Amino acid sequence: MKFSEMPYKRPDPEELKARLTDLTERLRTASSYEEARSVFLEQQELEKHVATLGTLVSIRHSIDTRDKFYDEEEKFWNMTGPELAEYTQLWAMAMLESPYRAKFAEEYGDLMFINAEIDLKSFSPEIIPELQKENDLTQEYEKLLASAQIPFEGKTYTLSQLTPLKTDPDDDRRLAAWKAEGQWYKDNQAALDDIYDKLVHLRDSMGKKLGYEGYTTLGYYRMGRNCYTKDDVERFREAVVKYLVPVADSIYRKQAKRLGKSYPMSFADNALEFRSGNPRPCGTPDEILAQGLKFYEELSPETGKFFRTMLDNELLDVLSTEGKRAGGYCTEIPDYGVPFIFANFNGTQGDIEVVTHEAGHAFESWLNIDRIPVSYVWPTMEACEVHSMSMEFFAEPWSEGFFGKDSRKFLYSHLASALTFIPYGTMVDHFQHIVYEKPEMSPAERHAVWKELLGIYQPWMKLDGDIPFYSEGEGWQRQHHIYSSPFYYIDYCLAQTVSLEFWAKIQKDLKDAWKYYMAYTSQGGSRTFTDLLKNAGLDSPFDENTLRGVCEKADSFLKNFDLTGIE
Repeated sequence: MKFSEMPYKRPDPEELKARLTDLTERLRTASSYEEARSVFLEQQELEKHVATLGTLVSIRHSIDTRDKFYDEEEKFWNMTGPELAEYTQLWAMAMLESPYRAKFAEEYGDLMFINAEIDLKSFSPEIIPELQKENDLTQEYEKLLASAQIPFEGKTYTLSQLTPLKTDPDDDRRLAAWKAEGQWYKDNQAALDDIYDKLVHLRDSMGKKLGYEGYTTLGYYRMGRNCYTKDDVERFREAVVKYLVPVADSIYRKQAKRLGKSYPMSFADNALEFRSGNPRPCGTPDEILAQGLKFYEELSPETGKFFRTMLDNELLDVLSTEGKRAGGYCTEIPDYGVPFIFANFNGTQGDIEVVTHEAGHAFESWLNIDRIPVSYVWPTMEACEVHSMSMEFFAEPWSEGFFGKDSRKFLYSHLASALTFIPYGTMVDHFQHIVYEKPEMSPAERHAVWKELLGIYQPWMKLDGDIPFYSEGEGWQRQHHIYSSPFYYIDYCLAQTVSLEFWAKIQKDLKDAWKYYMAYTSQGGSRTFTDLLKNAGLDSPFDENTLRGVCEKADSFLKNFDLTGIE
């Protein structure tokens, strides 16, 4: 079924609560495993249907945040979701206490119970009001960003539409675009500070209500982390500073030399990789999607069938339009057994990375969509990001079709960007740990923390005041995850490390590397992150030697990359 044809009707919350209550009671009183299993499968179908309705609203609201109908429906789900969580918690408790737990685990694996125990630690009916308010505040943040109308050179741009101008080869124009964007954030500084301040205190309150020191422990539980701890993340951050920051620093020093700039460079100059301009896609949005189909059809039979399904059923919304939420994501529509990709094409290399990155998520979902329990369709988020970031590297042999004459630029840029991203992403994580350890900090103190971390993780950024929003330590406010998904961002960094393992394998043998990818991806969410890696013959990013190894290989590749003829 095409996305536009998928029907939506607001459900009756009381009816949903009654059905969940009935299912829970029937599970508790089941007289045999067969009876309990039948109730379990019925609950799974209900879970899929509720998720489908909420997702349809979320997608359609993202496509046009001005749509009054879906704006109201989004508010409805902001209130209803937390209320239903109380009933799903009672269901989870019944599963954990079931006399047939061992038989469930024998058929479906024990991870569903491990994850259920984590879920129980992240919710109590007493925090429902806070969860509802959190939803409203994150929606307010997204709508604020989507409403941006930025004047520039006599025209008006959204944040996404302005992005290509932030990499313009002309120094004055590029700097002006950065200043225009920064001024919009500055003009909305009070609202951005207020929303985040409320979110921090709200989350701190939830953590304390559940008996934790504040939000950090609760945040880890909400992310479903089931195989590593805060200490593991801290050690990873230390390894990033030790091994990766020096490599990234050398990349930016060479960039400054290419551009004829002094080091460190301004934020605007760091955004320009080549004096002749950053790599740009060589086709229209339709041509990019057509090249995406060519790539996926030639990569494997499974990916070809997958991407054709996406195109035929309107499961990609990629054009940047007014009122559209910024950014990109992939989600799934369970009732119809399909994923959905949301993006904002803007004429940069990010357009190609959407077709590969978000489609990496979508392919994993498509491949595992029929898994039971439904929680096994996706693994935890760091594991999911491996699917997407690695798929970007698998597309590199097809780069000429995406970038034409800029293909060599892209190959250099893509690997360099993967390496320079990890310090930034790690900084985002470090910042959030400090924020939630000290929730009483003022907005000004949070900005000061970000500015200090810039010196540790991004020493190549010149804090010269050219663009006050960035140089004064406020640039974190454009990072959606900090507002809407606390502690999410380190997942990208762990996954990028694994994706660099795939990159190294691809350099040796594409077909052999794909076997590793399928071995990893075909497990869905049936294993923990570290077990998924182990089962697929991949190294863990928590092993310091892994990060050191991929840094050495990638650094050597870039140092020997032939940039002859590229200015």
